Amino acid sequence: MLIQRRPTPPEAAVAALMAAVVAIPPLLARIYASRQISDPEELKLETAGLLPPASLKGMPEATHLLWRVLQQQGRILVVSDFDADGATSCAVALRALRQMGFAHVDYIVPDRFTYGYGLSPEIVPLAIARKPDLIITVDNGISSHEGVAMARAAGIAVLVTDHHLPGQTLPDADAILNPNQPGCTFASKALAGVGVVFYLMLGLRALLREQGWFTAQGLPEPRLVDLLDLVALGTVADVVPLDRNNRILVNAGLRRIRQGRACEGILALLNQGRRPYHSLVASDLGFAVGPRLNAAGRLEDMSLGIACLLSDDAVSARQLAAQLDRINEERKRIEGEMRDQAMVALGLMQDQLDGAQEMPAALCLYDPQWHQGVVGILASRVKEQFHRPVIVFADADSNAPDNSELKGSARSVPGLHIRDLLDQIAAQQPGLISRFGGHAMAAGLSLDKSRLADFEAAFVSAAERLLDNDARQKRMLTDGAIEVPDMCLETAEILRHAGPWGQGFPEPLFDGEFELVSQRLVGDRHLKMTLLVSGSDNLLDAIAFNIDPLVWPDQSVSQVQLVYRLDVNEFRGQRQLQLLVEHLQPLTR
Repeated sequence: MLIQRRPTPPEAAVAALMAAVVAIPPLLARIYASRQISDPEELKLETAGLLPPASLKGMPEATHLLWRVLQQQGRILVVSDFDADGATSCAVALRALRQMGFAHVDYIVPDRFTYGYGLSPEIVPLAIARKPDLIITVDNGISSHEGVAMARAAGIAVLVTDHHLPGQTLPDADAILNPNQPGCTFASKALAGVGVVFYLMLGLRALLREQGWFTAQGLPEPRLVDLLDLVALGTVADVVPLDRNNRILVNAGLRRIRQGRACEGILALLNQGRRPYHSLVASDLGFAVGPRLNAAGRLEDMSLGIACLLSDDAVSARQLAAQLDRINEERKRIEGEMRDQAMVALGLMQDQLDGAQEMPAALCLYDPQWHQGVVGILASRVKEQFHRPVIVFADADSNAPDNSELKGSARSVPGLHIRDLLDQIAAQQPGLISRFGGHAMAAGLSLDKSRLADFEAAFVSAAERLLDNDARQKRMLTDGAIEVPDMCLETAEILRHAGPWGQGFPEPLFDGEFELVSQRLVGDRHLKMTLLVSGSDNLLDAIAFNIDPLVWPDQSVSQVQLVYRLDVNEFRGQRQLQLLVEHLQPLTR
């Protein structure tokens, strides 16, 4: 583990922010400047600052297509992805379209184990059976060439809304809305799928307003800001970069939730995660709500999650949230077993290496007993521990007679664009990969089980070329040391709400040396500590989660180096400062 400090921002940049932003603390000004915030306008997160919908390529075609369907009161079928981004995208689409006067709107979520991802050829017959006039894909579709062609051949129009990176060609849809499609000048390429759907609804509302639709029908114009709780959840859960446009969306959604104005499903899921809505931050959505929602798509059917987000009845929402919580507990059990098995296999791999050898530049794992729905989480866990791009495979259908297809989930590290890497392998070895798609840091793929060894060799070889030894070192990038006067509850409160923090706009992380006054184990794997700041009499509470109980507590250690966040610990109505320790290293014994 290498602990590195962010470069100190120029004093002039910090001074400019302090001069332009009223009452901004020097520490926060330094943190913003180190995240390349130079213009105070970037800190203004009012929804009026959102990028205009008209700048999305395909918006006129998409909205006029919907307008034609609305005039005929045609039937719309939303085809969703089976993760939290897909579920929130589906909920935003259904809620907004119904408010705009569409009378026949339904949805379908492909079972990932039977029909695969997106508008696949396997799901199209089920869609046709619903007799829609228009299919809208949400958080998928940009790689669904065959499925789009089948639907249109059946006389069904197709509107693709997606944010994943397209391949060499686009599907022959009636309209495509995707900020990452060629020729799109939309300034933010980081929209999540739910963000794309929200923008579609903004564009549609503007068109219907121009057409006099709401007046003619006696309908109130939908308050689309009421849907930003869902947009915030999907954006955070999909771990897309929080550029300014996404920060505006997430900030507005968080504000609604803190006011208790979220949909009943989100409030119920927060209650299951024991996260008070009035003090919510973005990470609560990522760690407490997103996983419970994702669990349905991983193990069972994401229709349960979408139903929770669509529920306007508190009792029903709580019941659905409780079901999602039970599924998530099962997911954690399965994940734990898979992680233990993976670590045994990786331990054997390390044992076989001599002292001069390192782990391969990329890791490829497969076990016939692994659950297809959990391989993505396992890939993330292994990537975090070994700082290597990782692909974890499972059988696509363990009940199939030939059981010949594998489905994999990939996670990458900075410096290696995993979707582009898969594209290179597919171009160099046609037929090796059946299909793939994804982002820079995460992707999914399928291949024949008989080609696994060939794929692993190509994957590791490509990673060897693209990642030098320096890029394979795990790093923690911190904002440096913090002055003793700033180690207080007030600073923690300021930083807590100075975001929203997330991917691409990381929450402040500090490092420093402390005297370890006391230490004790809480639960099975959490270390509770009392610390003394060097050179002061300032006692601080701290906690490190998921430590190695074979190493800690260690009463022989009297001084430690920590990487930590300033956190607010709320217990029985009392709020106090707590250091949330991300890395713990003994200095003396």
